[in-house]
Amino acid sequence: MERLGTGIGWRPEIADAVEGMPGIDWVEVVAENVCPGHLPESLRRLRERGVTVVPHGVSLGLGGADRPDEGRLTALAERAEALGSPLVTEHIAFVRAGGPLTASPRLEAGHLLPVPRTRDALDVLCANIRAAQDALPVPLAVENIAALISWPGEEMTEGQFLYDLADRTGVRLLIDVANLHTNHVNRGEDPAEALADLPLEAIAYVHVAGGFERDGVWHDSHAHPVPRPVLDILTDLASRVSPPGVLLERDENFPEPAELEGELGAIREAVAKGGALAATPADAVRAAASAASPSADDLTRQRLALAQTSLLSALVAGTPVPEGFDRVRLGVQARALAAKRADVVAKVAPELPVILGASYRPAFLAYAHGHPMTDGYRRDALAFAEHALLTHQLDDPSARRQLREWWLERSGPAPRSARPAVRLARATRRVLLRR
Repeated sequence: MERLGTGIGWRPEIADAVEGMPGIDWVEVVAENVCPGHLPESLRRLRERGVTVVPHGVSLGLGGADRPDEGRLTALAERAEALGSPLVTEHIAFVRAGGPLTASPRLEAGHLLPVPRTRDALDVLCANIRAAQDALPVPLAVENIAALISWPGEEMTEGQFLYDLADRTGVRLLIDVANLHTNHVNRGEDPAEALADLPLEAIAYVHVAGGFERDGVWHDSHAHPVPRPVLDILTDLASRVSPPGVLLERDENFPEPAELEGELGAIREAVAKGGALAATPADAVRAAASAASPSADDLTRQRLALAQTSLLSALVAGTPVPEGFDRVRLGVQARALAAKRADVVAKVAPELPVILGASYRPAFLAYAHGHPMTDGYRRDALAFAEHALLTHQLDDPSARRQLREWWLERSGPAPRSARPAVRLARATRRVLLRR
């Protein structure tokens, strides 16, 4: 296993700070946020200095019922090659549901949602990971995710699920100790038990991140300092195995560089403390895994598709809560998804909060309640603007005019021309088409 060392998640907002930080051995970049042909100069400079860059995917949905999308796999492979990466990473999660397997509309979560720890889900996940491994030019590692909700009728613990997954596919594991803490608070799962069940030799690297607790629910925000319980889990892991790499994740609310460097120092100390505690190797004796490795047939995929579509529809489309789920916790997750959706749309279309002012967020949340996302965030921004215009929600004529101009500029197949004659011709054509 390649030794990565200590790293940090590269984000454009802290690119300059990352370049100047001492002791940064490697960085991780969100794969969907970089273009292979136009890499940011900061990443180029880091690569020239010998800093390893690992692409981290968030949209593949390997835990979904559908087979992995070939276009997304190709895009991930292109980023790995452009960055000269030793591996790529993704998540054990589903991010969309519906479609042909369920004869229902396609729904997008815009978030990583947990896979049920069942034999059916494991069969599908293994088949999807094998397909991804075949399509990628470098090894794949997959990450355990944080969750607010639990599936009813689960058949395995997280540690058992991850062990069987690695055993059947040979995939490497990206262990997020912050997510283990999140699941401890939200689902009552013991991080030590999960670590005891893991195939430690399969660990590629470790994520560390911060979050916050509100009303008894831990939110994995990646926007707050790393708390002591997360560092303690990291120490426990490091007492069992020397992690090949450890990385600090921070996605929002970026502090001063000195504070980030302090967190990296605390991470190094936690790993060193765990190494000092490793007086004897952990028990490596394991019962042999089942020789049978059934593949995911179409009926298995369909069963999983129906279950995931039912859950996602309840979260984003307001359909009834599936039997066995905690209604209160599902409501918390639904509100969190809508809030994240509003935040991301505001980032990809920053003009909308400027045009709408303080009314943007309540207007978007009201829109999201009855309009689930069926495509990406950019399309979602356009659909929201169109909805606001058609429902006459804007009392301010200036805001309505600005929003209409913004929507017209971006909704067509090509940007609107600045030449008056061309704009007049297009306006005339629209009037004639309406008649």
